[in-house]
Amino acid sequence: MSTKFSDDMIVCRCEEVTVADIKNAIREGAKDIVGVKRRTRAGMGLCQGRTCEKLVQQILVSELSITPKDAGTSSARPPVRPVTFGELAKGEVE
Repeated sequence: MSTKFSDDMIVCRCEEVTVADIKNAIREGAKDIVGVKRRTRAGMGLCQGRTCEKLVQQILVSELSITPKDAGTSSARPPVRPVTFGELAKGEVE
C-alpha cells in the first residue's frame, strides 16, 4: 500500500523531513512514530510534532497497513507547551 502523498512533500517543516525520508525510515525498520522520529528527526523541531505527527502517523498506517493506535504517538518532552524566556525569567511557569 502506498501513501497518497508525493515523495517530495515536506511533512516536518521544522526539520525539513519529506515523505521519502519517512518511507526510507520505514524501510530501515521504523515501525512507529518514535522509530521514524529517531531516524529522521521528524517531530524534534520547534513545534515538537504538533504540526507533523498526524501526517507521520498517516504515512505509517498507509505503508505498514497498521492501525493509528499501532503507529503510536510521540512522547511529550518538557515543556509540554511553548514557554517564553520572559515567563521563565519571572518564574511564572506552572
